[in-house]
Amino acid sequence: MLLKQSLESILLQFGVTPADELAQWVALVDHLRPRRAANAANAVRALQALTELLAQRMDLRLRLREALLRLLHERKQVSLYVASGLLPSTGFFSETARRISGRLLPDVVDTSYMKDVLGVVFHRPDDEMWVNAIPDEQWTAFLDQLFDDDAAGETPAAELTTAVPDVLEELIEGLRILSYHVSSIGLDPELVRIDPTLEEHESPFIAQNEEVLAYLAHYRAWWADPSTPLEDERHLTVMLDQCGEVLQRIRRRAGKLGTSLTLTFKLERLRQHLERIAHLLDLLSRLRAERSLRSVSPQVVALFKQLVHAECRKNNLSDYWGQNVELLSLRMTESASRTGERYITASRSEYFGMLGSAAIGGFIIALMAALKIILGEQHFAPLNAALVFCLNYGIGFVLIHILGGTVATKQPAMTANAIAASIGETRGKSRNLDNLADLIARMVRSQFAAILGNVGVAVPLAICLSLGIHALSGEHLVDTAKAHHLLDEVDPRGGALLFAAVAGVCLFLSGLISGYYDNLSAYNRIPQRLRQLGWARRLLGEERLQRVAAYVENNLGALAGNFFFGFLLGGATAIGVLFGLPLDIRHIAFSSAYVGYASAALDFMMSWQMAALAAAGVAGIGLINLAVSFSLTLYVAMRARRITFDNARTLGRLVLHRLITRPQDFLLPPGKERNSEPPPPPPATETPAGSPPRPARDNSALGPETPNG
Repeated sequence: MLLKQSLESILLQFGVTPADELAQWVALVDHLRPRRAANAANAVRALQALTELLAQRMDLRLRLREALLRLLHERKQVSLYVASGLLPSTGFFSETARRISGRLLPDVVDTSYMKDVLGVVFHRPDDEMWVNAIPDEQWTAFLDQLFDDDAAGETPAAELTTAVPDVLEELIEGLRILSYHVSSIGLDPELVRIDPTLEEHESPFIAQNEEVLAYLAHYRAWWADPSTPLEDERHLTVMLDQCGEVLQRIRRRAGKLGTSLTLTFKLERLRQHLERIAHLLDLLSRLRAERSLRSVSPQVVALFKQLVHAECRKNNLSDYWGQNVELLSLRMTESASRTGERYITASRSEYFGMLGSAAIGGFIIALMAALKIILGEQHFAPLNAALVFCLNYGIGFVLIHILGGTVATKQPAMTANAIAASIGETRGKSRNLDNLADLIARMVRSQFAAILGNVGVAVPLAICLSLGIHALSGEHLVDTAKAHHLLDEVDPRGGALLFAAVAGVCLFLSGLISGYYDNLSAYNRIPQRLRQLGWARRLLGEERLQRVAAYVENNLGALAGNFFFGFLLGGATAIGVLFGLPLDIRHIAFSSAYVGYASAALDFMMSWQMAALAAAGVAGIGLINLAVSFSLTLYVAMRARRITFDNARTLGRLVLHRLITRPQDFLLPPGKERNSEPPPPPPATETPAGSPPRPARDNSALGPETPNG
């Protein structure tokens, strides 16, 4: 009752001169707005009270209706249709800067434009929550009541005859401008570069503009004279559908040929414009049947909700980045997914190949750990020390890749993408989930082989090196104090597990870097450009240049990821020193090598408690390394593919059942009796040099591959 009285007092102010009607609209929305934006029930009750009040009071209904028509008539609306909620033509980084500046310093408001009026009336950033939470039926009922002409004595204001055609003209003009924008974006060189067929045939983006202009001209003539024949919009709809198909084709090709933030920005802008055109066109077509606002109430409500959402979140960065980074992150994770398939073994030969590859990695890591100890004793300046540590890590990891070695902790950042791709293909079918459970078992088994190869070689080699140095020089590589310090660094009771999580984040970032450089290589056509270097052809010869270009094509991402991973590991400690933070990294392979050097330096005179803590620390560091990098990569890969997995519990039960009934599947490769059938032929892609053998991916029951749009 109190709410109705408050609403009544506000409605009585409409139409009273002199009066600031915009302030009255703000006051009306303030009364509809719940205290908490998430409380949709209160918003629904407030709108119901307003609807009931309009039904009871004809005078209030007339006041509000005339005020709304006056507001629409006096304000320019074209920018509301062609700019609100749509990306501008300025570019990705310019729009990012604008949104940041808009949050720090508000834009100038010009209330002669309906776009700014909407922002003034719905001035709270969370207004879009309760506006969109109110059911469409409730908003439609409000509009129907507002433009109800059945009551005796009322002027038929709902008929679009005099005042409202100005509103309609603004909408038609907005549709025309949107069509021009679509033509401009569709002919952009970036899009033509990805899909050259746009130059070979008549562009649907040009054709839709011609159809839109013809349709709008006929529509204006028909509105002025209803006896004028008006062709329906079906042919125009076909042209818009063709534009949408081209958009999806470009997105698919960009997923293979590489993409950029600029291209992603333009594709997202094109998608938004096509959707807005379709919405406005639907509204016009429905007005043909009956020239009444009540006939298009559902379309008006849907458009109203979109516009309120856009104005309330016009300076929101998370939405904007989420829209525009999606295709780039999908391209990066797709590249890592294809790389990750190499790290999931299926047969015994692949398993032992992984074991041998990891042994190479363990051998080099033991040498890298020894070199880091030596470099740490040189007492470099802090910046120089950080640089040499980074180079030691970076060059070492690159060398491991070139020699065909494997670093166990690098696997999760790659295999998680392959798991995410398989989750996207399961479609919730039980048979597909069985295959996914088998894929997880093979991944765990492969990860176990990689860890066994790294640690199983790094520790004995560290001990042998330490004993060899002692035999030659009479001193161990590290003294007793340094040995105890190395053991303290892996003590799980200290900060070892936290620092292992930091290393896990570095592993995750290195996986993204690998995907980014793979995308960069494809998008900028670096291998093709290398083949065109005249001086390189004269220096290397045609055959060697082709091999170099092929190696760069298949390994640039992996080389960059490994090199930058080294800098991430070496730079974490330096950043901690620079800012006075207790920041460090712990990596299972290096930690195990340090334990080997420390145990040899102590002449193996370690108590069982010390040995147990060292073993537990190394195991815990490895577990945290793998868990953090895998979970972060899986999350990003699923977000990039817009995957929601509702069968996690079912999959967990399948994996647990497999672990209980066949635990050997998670540790050892299957015997010959389970691998009697010949494996499917490998893909026709070239295996990157210096990488472990790539098994064929088992997609037999994962359903057809769906294009990622």
